[in-house]
Amino acid sequence: MTETAPRTERAAILRKRIRIIVAITITWNVIEAFVAIAAGGAASSAALIGFGLDSIVEVLSAAAVAWQFSAPEPQRRERVALRVIAVSFFALAVYVSVDAVLSMVGLRQPEHSTVGIIIAALSLLVMPFLSWFERRTGRELGSATAVADSKQTLI
Repeated sequence: MTETAPRTERAAILRKRIRIIVAITITWNVIEAFVAIAAGGAASSAALIGFGLDSIVEVLSAAAVAWQFSAPEPQRRERVALRVIAVSFFALAVYVSVDAVLSMVGLRQPEHSTVGIIIAALSLLVMPFLSWFERRTGRELGSATAVADSKQTLI
């Protein structure tokens, strides 16, 4: 066994782990988006619809990582994946800024929604763990995209 063999084997395990993490993240966010947008529409809650749209932005970021790690040599796709993540960060920042301004000037009032509270509570339990696990794996692998996506997940 050569000096690089264990690193190659470990890298393969870490790449598989990242694919699993982003698959879970994408699945969670698609469900979250669907529920939030449907519940927001039923309750006429712009805040809940916005929460669902934010979940779609998170799917975009995780999909970029999934796309990158679907290649035999993921490092070759890292630059493009980082750009997609950067765009999704920008979209998230725009959404948060617009929502904050609308709330501050009184054009958007927070509305009570039991479904929204449950989704938010579940997200507070699930997303930090997924973020931590992806960041830890990304750092060990040396993947800037996995680390960046983990930050998007945490936000």
